[in-house]
Amino acid sequence: MFKLKLSLAVALMICGVAQAAEQLIIDVHRDANCGCCKEWVKHLELNGFKVVDHVESNMSAIKQSLGVPQELASCHTAVIGGKFVEGHVPADEIKKLSGRSDLAGIAVPGMPAGSPGMEYGQNHQPYKVLGVTKAGAQEVVSQYPISR
Repeated sequence: MFKLKLSLAVALMICGVAQAAEQLIIDVHRDANCGCCKEWVKHLELNGFKVVDHVESNMSAIKQSLGVPQELASCHTAVIGGKFVEGHVPADEIKKLSGRSDLAGIAVPGMPAGSPGMEYGQNHQPYKVLGVTKAGAQEVVSQYPISR
């Protein structure tokens, strides 16, 4: 019985270490007064991200320093693995970003209703996640809602 309890304890400990190792760390830059930014952070945390929250006074300077195209700007900007994540990008799309060595970042321009952090009400609008290549070209990475 003691061996069984010890084995179970070791298994649980190993499982906890594996989960901690898998947790993705993302830096989020946002304005202090933005409610939807806080909701997007919650979305990330619920999807396994450890968020390092940076409250900023000059978001334009942050976006410019990271190379976020002005036409793709939204209310918050994140950085993960040296790449930018602009706006209300779903957590699953961020997780795929590390597999795209050609991209400098991804963005959901504006603040589309129904995107993560913008789920208020029933008026959900379709939106696109755009990838920005290191050369500056833009491409559609995915569309929401996803057609089945």
